[in-house]
Amino acid sequence: MAEKWEADPAAAFARRWGKSSHELGQTSGNASCPDVWELDNGDVAVIGTDLTLSYEGRLPEGVSVDPGERLVIIPRATIIAAKADIPDA
Repeated sequence: MAEKWEADPAAAFARRWGKSSHELGQTSGNASCPDVWELDNGDVAVIGTDLTLSYEGRLPEGVSVDPGERLVIIPRATIIAAKADIPDA
């Protein structure tokens, strides 16, 4: 049986995947989210809008947001811009 994955709170930001919100024209001022980052341990950090409560009553069957997790929404343009940086394996 596979071990349960645990997020490593000590992992550091290594590199941005895609373009910043400023480059994509999704923010103004000093705000810098949404964003997608690879961490130094290979995991991925996603910065977006927390809509856990908005979606909790209408998740698809088999999908859950466990305690300690949040459902985060990012713009389509953010993930498309990150696509070229996402490894195939």
